[in-house]
Amino acid sequence: MRSIWNGAISFGLVSIPIKLVNATESRSVSFRQIHTEDGGRVRYKKVCELDGQEVAAADIGKAYEEADGTMIPITDEDLAALPLPTAKTIEIVAFVPAGEIDPLQMEAAYYLSANGVPAAKPYTLLREALKRSDKVAVAKFALRGRERLGMLRVVDDVIAMHGLLWPDEIRAPEGVAPETPVTVREAELDLADALMATLGEVDLDTLHDDYRTAVEQMIAAKAEGGEAVAPPTPGEEGGGQVIDLMAALENSVRAAKEARGEDAEVTELKPRAAKKTAAQKTTAKKTAARKTTAKKATAKKAPAKKATRKRPA
Repeated sequence: MRSIWNGAISFGLVSIPIKLVNATESRSVSFRQIHTEDGGRVRYKKVCELDGQEVAAADIGKAYEEADGTMIPITDEDLAALPLPTAKTIEIVAFVPAGEIDPLQMEAAYYLSANGVPAAKPYTLLREALKRSDKVAVAKFALRGRERLGMLRVVDDVIAMHGLLWPDEIRAPEGVAPETPVTVREAELDLADALMATLGEVDLDTLHDDYRTAVEQMIAAKAEGGEAVAPPTPGEEGGGQVIDLMAALENSVRAAKEARGEDAEVTELKPRAAKKTAAQKTTAKKTAARKTTAKKATAKKAPAKKATRKRPA
């Protein structure tokens, strides 16, 4: 794999020369833009807004645009003069449990490869230390003109790094949750649990991109002069319609069981007894106490029965 960045991992006073390579690749089918009338390729040209002339890549620079549209030119020399200690270093700043990293922060993934024989020993040391600690390393590094945050972890026998967004780049989920209060019944939760248990786990290696496969088959058919085969039209279910949630859950459990070759009968689930709140428990205790007091008072007020004297015969 071709490296995209060469530098070193700074682990305290230990420096580990490494090469950075992409850990992922896109497999999606890409398309070109064409002129629909004659099939000619449509290409982009970079044109100056002032004189309308096409600009060569060598003559294109950077600028920061102010709110009023004013452009402030920024040169590579300006950026190179900035103090950036992580320009060629992945600087480890802390070791934390993996659960402390919010998945929302994760970006691209990279593999870190030891660069040269002398790097093998310190590289292996860091890898084994990460394994034994059961933690991940949080680091700062610079890539493509800006400083970034990263997370180092072990994948098989390789140290991998995930680029992370800075905490202030994560938006708060305000206004995303349903605004209308909704009550979910215990029976509905029981069916949802049953559906989750029926679906069970999955081997991620068995999952594949069905849409990409369909696109590739369609392209192959058109390349051979044939017509694309239209996929079956999906049903009209869902689509914003009001549905019976219980029925939908029961049907989902039944379908999942059939897909797994199990008995499709859905066992009727009895709703769990609702837990009493603290206020309800207190009210019940007070009611019981009042009943007990009332019984004792009634017993005290009841007159004693007089003994009946027997008359002589």
